[in-house]
Amino acid sequence: MRMQGPCRSGVSRLPASLQETSAAFSAIAVESISMSKTSAGLLMYRLRLGKPQVLLVHPGGPFWRSKDQGAWSIPKGEVADDEDLLAAAQREFAEELGHTPSGTFVPLTPIRQKSGKVVHAWAVAGDLDTAAITSNTFTMEWPPGSKKQTEFPEVDRAEFFDLETGKKKINPAQVALLVELERLLATS
Repeated sequence: MRMQGPCRSGVSRLPASLQETSAAFSAIAVESISMSKTSAGLLMYRLRLGKPQVLLVHPGGPFWRSKDQGAWSIPKGEVADDEDLLAAAQREFAEELGHTPSGTFVPLTPIRQKSGKVVHAWAVAGDLDTAAITSNTFTMEWPPGSKKQTEFPEVDRAEFFDLETGKKKINPAQVALLVELERLLATS
């Protein structure tokens, strides 16, 4: 490959064919960053013996089967184009748990997960029977390479945790939601 002349910094430029490829990948990267996904969810909480407990869900599917610490999440999902964020959070909660919460929805500060996804969340007081949840499902090839499509629940279980346990179970980026809820409850 013939290298083109030095660029302004004195470092040799990439060959023209690689420059085009590099530019294309850069454009894709910029587009994916600017189109970073947005999710919305609800952080349901209840008081037991005067202490708050938070509802977290564990993702279904074979990848998450043996993961626990840092794998749990608030019930949440992607927001459709032009969908109201709170409406999306309520929809996702119903899809993942088969329960429609009601009450006062208190907005929490949005967080950014490691993937770049921004999560908008609302705290809501409530309760539900975690043994009776019903989740929507997804289909994927399993086992890999088998060409067999297998259906899995999006959420395989839900539990209420005290705040300290919840902070260990939840996705690390979402700990800030629990901390904010704890602060809000302490001042109310």
